[in-house]
Parts: sequence; structure tokens; C-alpha cells
Amino acid sequence: MSHRQPSFTLGVEEEYLLVDRDTLELAAAPERLMADCVKELEDQVSPEFLQCQIEVGTRVCRTVAEAGADLARLRTVIARIAGEHGLAPLAVSCHPFADWHTQHFTDKQRYRELERDLGSVARRMLICGMHVHVGLDDDETRIDLMAQFPYFLPHLLALSTSSPYWKGDDTGLNSYRLTVFDNLPRTGLPPRFSSW
Repeated sequence: MSHRQPSFTLGVEEEYLLVDRDTLELAAAPERLMADCVKELEDQVSPEFLQCQIEVGTRVCRTVAEAGADLARLRTVIARIAGEHGLAPLAVSCHPFADWHTQHFTDKQRYRELERDLGSVARRMLICGMHVHVGLDDDETRIDLMAQFPYFLPHLLALSTSSPYWKGDDTGLNSYRLTVFDNLPRTGLPPRFSSW
């Protein structure tokens, strides 16, 4: 009996900080910028928690190459439209010198609830990330991979660090984003499950 390979799908989300192209200071996304992005990218773009952030998401893809091509298209469109508004997307975990106290969150119910429930812990979330979602069609394979994945997380973190500075200070860490993110109560490694 031959063992079939599990099929999978994947999608990638990326969050960007919007900065003034001349000063590199954070800038809130103008309504027109978001409207222009939505007009071209439809539901593949959305505002994020802070007004200076924007998020894109690929379609559900069958291969890494397909996801990469869609992500490249999204990045190109965001950069072009942001440029038309005097802004640029910054793909880093943390802005190197911005102060989170001066940022404003997006007026959206989910974000209002987050800000209400977590207060300054939520307001301090001046961080961005890249999220890779993988859909597997087999429950036991999914659990098996989840159990193996924590081993690889430090390696992925080491390869993806981009935030040594926070509010202009050299933190001594290569990924200060993780320190900020760890303040949220629902973050961290999931518990280990032995079966579906």
C-alpha cells in the first residue's frame, strides 16, 4: 500500500509600517491611500491595529512559488500606491526610532476591544510581522507537525530578526519585537498535544 503525501495550501500575510519617504517618520495611512489599495487589491489589503500600519495577504496558494509571486505583486502595488502619497512601506519588525506613545490605533471594533481589554499593553504593539499559514488536510499530520515545529522556531527567529532598536535605543537584542509581543497574554508556544 502506497502512502500518499498530504496535500497542503498556504498563504502569507505581511504587515508594513508606513513612513514618510523623506523623514522616515511613521505616518498614518491616509483614507485615500487605503481606498486606492482596496480598489486595486480588494480584500487582499486591510488596515492594521495602528493607523501607521497596513497589512496584505496572499490568496490561498498551492505552492511556495505561487505564494511568492502573489506576495511580490502585493508588495509592488503597496509600494507604488504609498509612493503616490509620499510614503513608503517599511517591512521591519519594529520602527527603529518611533515612540509608540505618539501612535493612534485604527478605529475598528476588534481594535477598540483589544485596546479596552489590554490598555497600554495593546497600545505598545508598534510591531509588524509576517505570518505563514499552512492548511493540511490530515488531522494527525497537523498535530504531528505542530509537535515538531517548536524545535524550528528559534532557527526561524534567528533568520528573521530585524528589530535591534526600540525608540532609538540599541536594545542589545536582534529581535526586540519578541519582547514587545510577549507582553500579550495570548502569545507564546501552544501546549503540546499528542493526538488530534
